Amino acid sequence: MARQQRAIRTRRIFLEAAAEVFDEHGYDAATIASILERAGLTRGALYFHFTSKEELARGVLEEAVTAEGLTPQAFKLQEWVDIALLLAYRLPREPMLSASIRLSVDPRARSLFGTRWPDWIDMGTEILTEAKARGELLPHVDPESTSRLFVGAWTGVQLVAESMAEPPDLVCEISALFELILPNNAVPGVLSRLDTSPHRAERLLKDSRGAVAS
Repeated sequence: MARQQRAIRTRRIFLEAAAEVFDEHGYDAATIASILERAGLTRGALYFHFTSKEELARGVLEEAVTAEGLTPQAFKLQEWVDIALLLAYRLPREPMLSASIRLSVDPRARSLFGTRWPDWIDMGTEILTEAKARGELLPHVDPESTSRLFVGAWTGVQLVAESMAEPPDLVCEISALFELILPNNAVPGVLSRLDTSPHRAERLLKDSRGAVAS
């Protein structure tokens, strides 16, 4: 059991090192040597878990779709909001997530590995479909197209914010995006009870991690 736990930790160290290097330099410029240097482990240990840079990139992308901090809410629309706010809060703080975006917008990496955007779209579609069944969405709203357009908007907001000389806080930007989008999607009785505050994500994540620790 101890050996298995060490192997899991070692694999995670390599994934985190690769994510940092991919995020900082892009896929093409990243090298096995730079990943090894960042990880502080041996080449033999790396090849026990990953046979190539390509496998490392796939491993990083596989870790990208997570909903850490998400808890059941009275409204499914609130869960949809929470996923987006949590991702916006975690992205600048977690190279694994940031690297997945970098790999997704890199034309060469995208041609090799695809992206995780379809998974985020599917997750949003599932939540919005249930929200509509519960009467939380206006009649004209199509869950699949709404989820797809929102993932595109979220990604665009993130890329534009990142490119600015003084990048605005991503959580605040996504909070503002919801203020524009939700009035055209949520029924008034639900809309008035949704929390889109940029401070919500930090609180949710802290509560979630506190519950796990206890």
